[in-house]
Amino acid sequence: MPPTPSTTGEVGPATVVPGDAPGDGDGKPTRERILDIALELFTEQGYDKTSLREIAERLGFSKAAVYYHFASKDDILLALHYRLHGLTEDSLLELVGSASDPQVWADVLSRFLDKMMANRQLFVLHERNRAALETLHREGHPERHQDMADAFRSVLANPAIPVRDRVRLSCALGAVMSGLVSADTFAEVPTDEYVDLLRQVVDDLLVGA
Repeated sequence: MPPTPSTTGEVGPATVVPGDAPGDGDGKPTRERILDIALELFTEQGYDKTSLREIAERLGFSKAAVYYHFASKDDILLALHYRLHGLTEDSLLELVGSASDPQVWADVLSRFLDKMMANRQLFVLHERNRAALETLHREGHPERHQDMADAFRSVLANPAIPVRDRVRLSCALGAVMSGLVSADTFAEVPTDEYVDLLRQVVDDLLVGA
């Protein structure tokens, strides 16, 4: 059955287009392919300058196929933001639940850096599209940020851990997050070299003399 046009001449969000929704030959789900292409376009030319039609055309789809998975361009951007959440939350929870040992913290942050820099483009996306991301608000989203902040604050406020170590951990995490957010500024630096430099900073703060 052909797509039903809306009153504006566009295909409505709920339209299902047979043959457009499945994944491609390599088995990657179409939803993830849409996000991958959107990440490239939002990073290259900006969220505001990218249309759903461009995303669909880059994939070789109809616009209706994008609507099958996402109701709007905002939903695509939010899904990319949640990709970053998914990468960070597990590692930060591991950090919160780890032994109060600076060497253990350094090891956790080292693994965290590897994971983050393997997805460096997500940080570039956030840095280049701050205004668009700041306008996004979904019920429950602020609470996710608050839950992580509260969990980490509980470690930093734990009197059983020497205050010197808590301050060092706070500074190390701040250095890591600043380094990741600034990844776009150091785009000319190869990822492996950049990770090694950040890892050295963490080691200096946590296990250095």
